[in-house]
Amino acid sequence: MSDHPRPDLSRPDLSTRAGRKALRHEMRMVAVRPRRWGLWLLTAGFLALMAPSAFGVHAIFGWSPSLIGIVLMLAALPLLAAGALLRRRYRRGRMMGGGTGRT
Repeated sequence: MSDHPRPDLSRPDLSTRAGRKALRHEMRMVAVRPRRWGLWLLTAGFLALMAPSAFGVHAIFGWSPSLIGIVLMLAALPLLAAGALLRRRYRRGRMMGGGTGRT
């Protein structure tokens, strides 16, 4: 057990500006790591896909930059989808007025 107080998982108050701001901040904090890694991989994939024409790079460790870019972008998709699903599940549970029931 930790000494941290349990978060208030009651239905958020969206009638006030502070309540809406708090909910937006709370939603931004859900699934940060998968979304961040997904965006990094997507950006790296796009840059690798652009590399042959923009930077004149035609081989990275013997592999085609286009192939590496496509693989990186495909690796980013499950992470971004997982982040969206986690946020959706969290929001659905939050709006129902409870949590997941876990302690």
